[in-house]
Amino acid sequence: MRAVSQDRYGTADAVTVEDIPQPVPADDEILVRVRAASLNGSDRENLVGRPYYARLAGLRRPRNPVPGSDVAGVVAAAGDSVTEFAPGDEVFGELAGYRGGLAEYVATPPRLLARKPPGLSFTEAAAIPQAGCIALQATRGLRPGEQVLVNGAGGAGGAFVIGLAKHLGAVVTAVDRADKADHLVRVGADATVACEDEDWSGHRGRYDRVVDLVAHRSPFRVHPALRPGGTYFVVGGHTRVLLATLFAGPPIRWTTGKRAGVLVVPQSRADLEAVTALVTDGAVVPPAADRVYPLEEAPAAFVRLVAGDNRGKIVIAMP
Repeated sequence: MRAVSQDRYGTADAVTVEDIPQPVPADDEILVRVRAASLNGSDRENLVGRPYYARLAGLRRPRNPVPGSDVAGVVAAAGDSVTEFAPGDEVFGELAGYRGGLAEYVATPPRLLARKPPGLSFTEAAAIPQAGCIALQATRGLRPGEQVLVNGAGGAGGAFVIGLAKHLGAVVTAVDRADKADHLVRVGADATVACEDEDWSGHRGRYDRVVDLVAHRSPFRVHPALRPGGTYFVVGGHTRVLLATLFAGPPIRWTTGKRAGVLVVPQSRADLEAVTALVTDGAVVPPAADRVYPLEEAPAAFVRLVAGDNRGKIVIAMP
């Protein structure tokens, strides 16, 4: 079968498309014929090997050379102990270990996969899992009228955070490059900030919640932008900022009453089904694909992802 392969950490040059053996499902696994797979910020981290927690999948090179975690496809075979899915079922979800999805077939335990709603295309379904579950956790508890800032909103996961925050009645400011402003407004942002022109951390006392998808500022520099009782969530970014936020969270809360922490989002079928229901019910617009690349052009997709040129999710379509 054809699959994307990554033989080292580094630039998009580390990614090729090769013939590899088709996996055989274990007794407790299903074999999925992948129809579409989407790229996330985690795929960029797993390519470059930074932040360094990305190397938990292999210190010098990934143990599983096939990247990709978000997939949608059709069950081709099921192990003897699998009872909830059968060949022909349409499924989607996130793969355990965050790798293996950019291939024509993947063998995986079914616990993180859900049945694809018939109203969603494979491309739409593949764009939901990681971004949707992060957004569900990042916006939980928001109240109507609250002010939310999303930093890095123009990338793979920002549109979902904006959409869910708007669904809950929040007023959303989206931060990214100036050339992504039209996209940010189109997906629902009330206001935009061009990161190259303005430092949003100087907006003192303005936000009830900040969701930082690409953190590179100290939490001590960021928390003044929060209102009293506000929350700062780091989702992704530099290792030093993640560590600083872990250690700075308690003293910031003790001295200011504000919360600052790293948002840890465990892989969850229940969260996937919850956020997908919001999409199928029309509460949130399904994330539009930035671009859809055929599998053989996956290296070009990684070039676009690493450069940060994507406006939303990049999707790889399988033959």
